[in-house]
This record gives sequence, structure tokens and C-alpha cells, in this order.
Amino acid sequence: MKLVTFNHSGNVNVGLVRGDQVINLSAVAQNMTSLIEMYSGSFEQLRDQIEPISGGIPLENVELLAPIPGPRRNVMCLGLNYAEHAEEHYSASGRQTELPEYPIVFTKAPTSINGPYDDIPYDPTVTQELDWEVELAVIIGRKGKNIAVEEAMEYVFGYSVLNDVSARDLQRRHKQFFKGKSLDGTCPMGPWIVTADELTEPHNLRVTSRVNGIVKQDSNTAMMIFDVPSIIHHLSCGMTLLPGDIIATGTPSGVGFARQPPEFLQIGDIVECEVEGIGIIRNKVTSA
Repeated sequence: MKLVTFNHSGNVNVGLVRGDQVINLSAVAQNMTSLIEMYSGSFEQLRDQIEPISGGIPLENVELLAPIPGPRRNVMCLGLNYAEHAEEHYSASGRQTELPEYPIVFTKAPTSINGPYDDIPYDPTVTQELDWEVELAVIIGRKGKNIAVEEAMEYVFGYSVLNDVSARDLQRRHKQFFKGKSLDGTCPMGPWIVTADELTEPHNLRVTSRVNGIVKQDSNTAMMIFDVPSIIHHLSCGMTLLPGDIIATGTPSGVGFARQPPEFLQIGDIVECEVEGIGIIRNKVTSA
């Protein structure tokens, strides 16, 4: 299933993409988080609820929002989770590469969430080094703590595409990731959540990004250092994961700051991020 949050005639609802139509699921759940909480334990039950609903809205006539436009807490993100990205990161910093022994975790503020086709605001008085990072996003479906690796996939509701837009100068200035990762609108995601029963192998998906049609990143989730079960296990140790939690699993090599010379996003640029089996998000950089 492809589940969306959409705006139609000023009304925001959760929906199901069926062909070129969006089926309004407002009779099933008020929002995506509620839907996940109610049906994460049984995709079959969710399908049974949806099946009788007839009619639909042409997909072209709705505005797709981020699948979870108002997450109740920060997006959890992994840093340096692809070996080649770790290598380019350390090389650009003039340091010897050190692959992480444990996941490097940081977060993005909920206010950074942006729609799959919305503009990315750019304010050069705040940052002049806005960078792209395509990532596979994992959506947690069940509440859990101290989750074993062997059981971790049972806690996955689905997957989405995410662009972890990053202000590199702010990262250096503040000596940590949070501020440079949390500017408003710097977490476009979508265009939908593909449920885990349909995307059964998240560890062999092509992951690409393009700026103005030019490929910048091109890799595969098979190259992740920590796979999805391991990520969920580590995050849940001593910390409860909740339905609707968003986990960004890291970006491959090809980011702007590590290029020679470095490249950063400018007003008017079009950034596309794509994950095989899910879809493409496309965002224009505009003046804030």
C-alpha cells in the first residue's frame, strides 16, 4: 500500500494511492500517526477496512504533504552509515577514515519536515552551505523498547524517501549536527509511505539524488554499515520507540561539501531524491 497525507480543497486527510486515484481514508483514521497506531499490527485488517471504500480523487488534483507532516518528536538520523560516505567525510576534513563501531545518531526538529514537492527555503544570512542527502526513511509501527535484532523488522510499518538537507557551515560553527540539520523545511519526505508488507527487502534498493538533473549520489542500501534491524535495536536500547517515529538511515557518498571543489545548493536549484521501490521527491530551493 502507498499511504499519503494530502490536501484537497483545503482539507487535509490521510489517503491510499490506488492507481492514479487517492482514496480518502478519513473514515478510517484522522491522520497518519493514528492510522499507524491502529493498524500496524495487521496490514490485512487495514486492507479489509479500505476495501469497501469506493470513489477517489485524481492524484493530479491533490497536494501531497509529508506522509507524517507533524511528527510528535524529532526525526532520528544516522550519520556516516555508508562506508564511502564516511571516507569522503573524513577526506574532506583531512582526517583518517574511522568507520563507526556503533551507529552515530543525531536528530532533526519536527519543524524541519517538508512536503515531497514543496520548496526548500534558503536564507543566505543563515547559511551559505546548504547540502543534499538522499536517505531511506523507516517508519516505526509499534511501541517497543530493548528490541532484539531478530524481532526488529516486526516493528517496521513502512518506508519513505527523505532528503536530509544540511547546513554544513552551521555544523562546523556549532560543533554538532542538530542546528545545521534542523532549519525549517530541510527535511522533505514522501511522496508516500510504502507499507512493509509490500516492500519486503529494504536492503537492496538503489538510492540516488540529482541536482538540476545531474546525478550526485548513486548507491544501494546494501552498502549500509548498520542495516535496519541493527538500527532499530540500537535506538531502542533503553529508549522507547513509538508508532510514527521516523528514522533516516544515512546517506551514501556524493554529497556537496565533499566534492572537489565543494558544491552547495543555490536559489533555483531542483533537488530530486529517489529510492527504488518507493518513489521520487522533488524540491526547488527558493528564497526564504
